[in-house]
Amino acid sequence: MRTLRSRLILSHILPILVIVPLVGILLIYILETQVLLANLSDELTRQAAITAQIAGEQPNIWSNTAEAHFFVTNISAHQQSQVMLLNPDGTVLVSSHTDNVEQVGQTLDIPNLANVLAGEHSVQINYNKILQVEVAEILVPIVDANQKIIGIVRLTRRLSDAHKQFQRMRYLIGGVLVGELLLGVVVGLILALDLERSLRRVTEAIYGIAGGQNWTTLPERGPQEIRLLLRAFNTLIERLRMMEEARRRLLANLVHEVSRPVGAMQAAIDALLNGADRDEVFRRQLLEGMEAETDRLQPLLANLTKLHDQVLGTLELNCRPTPLADWLPRTVVTWREAAQAKGLQWQATIPDTLPALDIDPDRLAQVLGNLLSNAIKYTESGGSVSLEAGETHNSVWVKVSDTGLGIAPEEIERVFEPFYRTHPGRRFPQGLGLGLTIAQDLLTAHGGQLTIESESGQGSQFTIWLPLQTEE
Repeated sequence: MRTLRSRLILSHILPILVIVPLVGILLIYILETQVLLANLSDELTRQAAITAQIAGEQPNIWSNTAEAHFFVTNISAHQQSQVMLLNPDGTVLVSSHTDNVEQVGQTLDIPNLANVLAGEHSVQINYNKILQVEVAEILVPIVDANQKIIGIVRLTRRLSDAHKQFQRMRYLIGGVLVGELLLGVVVGLILALDLERSLRRVTEAIYGIAGGQNWTTLPERGPQEIRLLLRAFNTLIERLRMMEEARRRLLANLVHEVSRPVGAMQAAIDALLNGADRDEVFRRQLLEGMEAETDRLQPLLANLTKLHDQVLGTLELNCRPTPLADWLPRTVVTWREAAQAKGLQWQATIPDTLPALDIDPDRLAQVLGNLLSNAIKYTESGGSVSLEAGETHNSVWVKVSDTGLGIAPEEIERVFEPFYRTHPGRRFPQGLGLGLTIAQDLLTAHGGQLTIESESGQGSQFTIWLPLQTEE
């Protein structure tokens, strides 16, 4: 019982081993007592009624022993029962069976004789001490034309023949039950082995993952619970693949993004060590360049910190009622200056009727900053960047549009994946590809969403959707 297979087999077979014998015993008991014995009783009662009717039509048999003997001989020849005629006091007149010859003329001790004389009759199962067998008997009173009981007909039948039928029936039922038990064992074994194989495949696949082998999905077959387990395992495999791919891209992006500022600073340090520090102007230029490269590293570190918060599930919001009509202009004013400094046209349409929402203004400012930064960064000089806001019946929307490079249709679904960057070296020349991922997660935490409309070379539109808080 140390293996799951043996326990599964036992779980399938044990109920059969317990229930089937009990059902077999109950079935045999019902058949013997309620069917076979009932049929025997009905048949004996029918024969007794016929015999009593014939005996009532022949009154001479009660006074003439020869006629009585002739009567019982003829009657017993047409049926399996033994016939005996008795006087009302229980004295035996004649019997059809030779074993009962000694009882002729004797008065039998019949316990239910009084009931018979009262006109009742029923089948009784008694043990015959002389024959050493169980017999079924029925006593029927014979009434003459004056409604006087002139005698009693007694029919008996040995139960040995019935017992033979019982024995054959028991063998038949036992054979059926044994066949059922064997079939149950085979079916239980097949089901247990099939379930064991499914669990073993999952276990071996998990060990394979732990051992660094290939991550392969498994076919979803078997019972519903096993299919659910296999589906969960396959989902885990896909997530692990995505995480592994994300890890590789993260390392590649980190190497790419960090190598440039580090290389620039290393060159400046070498120049300073080789005497460039003697020229005050050149030294200051080198230091300012190193400071600029350090500033470029700060957004990378900030994005990594935010990613760390997401992985650990520590993304928390400090929500408070915020009037959007006042908050939005203050938030985007610095980006207006950045856009105009790059030679871009800026347009902001913010209605004064925007409602107040329960939001985290700092986190949403981070979302807007990511969208506006991308719009300004990836739009060529002479293009335009615009911001619009509005309200529907159940939400508030803020749309950031640009006339920049745009995104190809096949890449739109992937721009929210961590570390994914469209047009490497063009649309995302800097960064880790985490800005849109973080923005989407922040909006999801607010109960909102971020949608995108874009065509390659035609610019992009990113729309923030925030639900209106209904008053309860």
